[in-house]
Amino acid sequence: MSTRRRDFLRSSLSAATLVSIGGPTIPGFLARSARAASAEGTGDEGRILVVLQLLGGNDGLNTVVPHALDGYSRNRKRIRLASGQLHRIDDQVGLHPRMGKLAELLERDRLAIVQGVGYPNPDRSHFRSMEIWETARTDSGPEAIETGWIGRVLDAHPPKPGQDPPALHIGAGRSPLATKAKRVEVPSLERVDQFRLQLAGAAPEQRSARTAMSDVARVDRGDDPLLGFLRRSTLSAYESSRRLEEVAGTDGDSSYPNYGLAQRLKQVARLIKAGFGTRIYYTRQDGYDTHANQFDTHAALLNELADSLAAFHDDLAGAGLNDRVAVLVFSEFGRRLAENASGGTDHGAAAPVFVVGPVRHAGLIGEHPSLEPDDLDDGDPRFHTDFRRVYAAMLDHWLGLPSAPIVGEGFEPLPLLPPARG
Repeated sequence: MSTRRRDFLRSSLSAATLVSIGGPTIPGFLARSARAASAEGTGDEGRILVVLQLLGGNDGLNTVVPHALDGYSRNRKRIRLASGQLHRIDDQVGLHPRMGKLAELLERDRLAIVQGVGYPNPDRSHFRSMEIWETARTDSGPEAIETGWIGRVLDAHPPKPGQDPPALHIGAGRSPLATKAKRVEVPSLERVDQFRLQLAGAAPEQRSARTAMSDVARVDRGDDPLLGFLRRSTLSAYESSRRLEEVAGTDGDSSYPNYGLAQRLKQVARLIKAGFGTRIYYTRQDGYDTHANQFDTHAALLNELADSLAAFHDDLAGAGLNDRVAVLVFSEFGRRLAENASGGTDHGAAAPVFVVGPVRHAGLIGEHPSLEPDDLDDGDPRFHTDFRRVYAAMLDHWLGLPSAPIVGEGFEPLPLLPPARG
C-alpha cells in the first residue's frame, strides 16, 4: 500500500465523522433527497416520533389539576390553583391556566393525557428515576444502563449506509441515555444554522485529509472495495452538509415564540419539512425541580411548554405534515401531594404524560389517582399505568416496531395512536 493511500485511509476514517452541528460531533451520513423522503411520507415508514423530556420532575398535580378532589385543596394552600382559572377538561380536572394553547389542541382532538403514569417501587432520585425512564428497565447494575430504550430500537433496526440517522437529539450537550446504542451513534444538534462540514482545520494533516477525501469523491475507484465505501461515505457527508445548509438558509417560521424549547422544536420542524428520513427526535426542557417558590416558576415553564408545542403542531399542520408526527411528553417523576414550607413541592412519583398528534382518543386516559390518605404511596399519588405501556404504544402502534424486545414482555400498548399497517 502506498504511503499516500495509507495516510488517506488513516485520516479519512477519523475525519469521516467530523461533521459538527453547534459544537457536538456527529457521523457524516446525513443524506437523502427531500423528494425521496416525501415520497415515503404517506406510509407508516414516514411516521415520526418526537420525545420531549421535562427535566427535574414536573408537578403533575398543578399541570393536570384535580381541583374537585378534596385531597388537592387540603394539601395545597399557597400553590393551589382555583377551579375557575383552569382550562376545564371534565368536572374534576383542568389544565393549568397558562396552558391555554395546549387546551386549544385538546379542543381540536390533538391531545391525549395519560394519568397516573409511573413504575413499581418508585425511586425519588432524579438520576435513578431518569435512568429507569430512559432505559425502560427497573433493574439496577451497569448492564441495565448499557443502552437506552431508543438505543435498543436503533440497534435492532440500524440504518443502511447512506441513510439519514434514525434518531437525532436536538439541544446542547450530549445525547441522552435514552438514545444510547451499541452500534448506532445518535447525533446531537443545537441549531441547524450552525451546521458546517468540518473536514479540515488549521493543521496541515487535516487539510491533507480534505484534499484526499475530495479526490476520492471525484474519482470512481471501483477496483478497491474499501476506497469505494469511503467514497460513498465522503459523498454522503458532502451531500449532508449541502442539504443542511440549504435548510439553514431558508427563512424560518416566525410564528414560534422566543422560548428555548420553541426554538428547538422549530429546528425539528425544519428538518422534517426538508424531508430528512430521521424517525425519532429527542429534546428536553429543564427547570422543573421546583422545591421553592414554585407558583410563578412553574407557570412560566408550563406556558413555554404549551406555546411551544402549539407552534410546532401548527407549523407542521401548515405544511400538511401534522398527521405524520406524534409528540410524547414526560418527566422522570411527579411531585408530592403536600406542598412544602418553602412554597414548593418535593420529589414524588406518578404523573401525567402528554401525547400530541393524531391521537385515537383525545382527553384523559385513565382515572386520576386517588388523593385520599389511605390510597397514597408514602405521601404520593399511586401510579396505575406503567410508563412502558406508553412506550409500547409509540413503538408497536405508531412506528410499527415490536416493543417487547425493547421494553420487555407483558406491557400492552395503550390505545393512544393509530396502529401501523402490517
